[in-house]
Amino acid sequence: MPQIPIIMPQLGEAIAEATVVAFHIKVGDQVAVDQDVIEVETNKATMNVSSPCTGKVARLLVSLNESYPVGAVLGYLEATEEEARRLGLEQCGAGQKGASEQGAAGETESSDTASRRKVQPTVRGLPVPAHAAGASYMSPRMKARMEELGLHAADLAGLAGSGSAGRVTIQDFEKFLEQLEKNKMTEASSMRVAVADAMRRSWTRPLATVALPCNLEAILAHRKSSAVKAGPALYLLRALAMSLGENSAPAGRLIGSHIVHPPSIDIGFAVEAEEGVLVPVLRNADRRRLSELVGRYNELVKLARQRRLPNDATGGSIATVTNFGTFGLTWATPIPLPEQTLVLGVGAGKKVPYWLDSKQQFVAVMEANLTLSFDHRVLDGGAAGRLLARVAALLQTPEKL
Repeated sequence: MPQIPIIMPQLGEAIAEATVVAFHIKVGDQVAVDQDVIEVETNKATMNVSSPCTGKVARLLVSLNESYPVGAVLGYLEATEEEARRLGLEQCGAGQKGASEQGAAGETESSDTASRRKVQPTVRGLPVPAHAAGASYMSPRMKARMEELGLHAADLAGLAGSGSAGRVTIQDFEKFLEQLEKNKMTEASSMRVAVADAMRRSWTRPLATVALPCNLEAILAHRKSSAVKAGPALYLLRALAMSLGENSAPAGRLIGSHIVHPPSIDIGFAVEAEEGVLVPVLRNADRRRLSELVGRYNELVKLARQRRLPNDATGGSIATVTNFGTFGLTWATPIPLPEQTLVLGVGAGKKVPYWLDSKQQFVAVMEANLTLSFDHRVLDGGAAGRLLARVAALLQTPEKL
């Protein structure tokens, strides 16, 4: 009977490999077409690989907690000639022997093939190359050694060089490695590596932050009277989307000598997940009212914490909103993602005295700091300040959001 391969699919933009975390089937099981058979984890989410056709599981070539690249053969299904023809794989059985005919030699060959396909989790397909850059006084030998170990110049920030003009020599580097081995070390998760890489690349740009205190009383009153209650970050996201819908230039990216304007107002929001941060995306947020966004927002928060975000809710956003006030922080300078120009943040609210002209006296109001961090190549302080002021003004009329 033909043997149909179970292939590691492309699980999303910029995903090059995934780690096998669970098997939903075993050798000998009958499976249906599109049945979930293997659970895999990428640096962004946990997803399932489905069977390409109806058949019986003939072989599994992969192991738990090992990573395999997109396109790797994870196993084989014994299927009918009809199923093979439907998939355009009539030759699958011609050049292969059945699992029972291969014997020990065939098993060894399959194991070797799988072993060759195993890779360590990496971060590829990113908008900006992830190679180390910007370090001075590094010899080609040093760079080659660092590349061999998967290290970047930023990893040596605390290493004092003994060479000429403070140059870090290869001897300094090897001593540094010896010292590291004497310390307790744990493996960084693929998500932690991805976040670190994104922040390192973001920091290659000149970044700046402006801030503005914002009266939250209107938001709190609106939320109290609403049947479906939105969180502060969603109010902020909707106000930012409306502002950028009026003028998308502040969210543009500088590519060479051109400002590339965003094709749509897709805004991401930061969600803390285990060992990192995920950024689900709300599409066309400028065209959807706040009440329409609440359900999808809550759904994506839940999925992000489970690391099960769907592909249509990841990547491609033009700005991010983050509520660092949930950690009790009143002020922060978040860093925009490498492919974005803006990140808007809100701090913890606190009661402050506010002068009320109508009463000619101070009253206590809830206030929080809004911060806007931006790529200074695209925006100057004045333009960033006007954008932040527009967001704050929109928050004073939440019924229009």
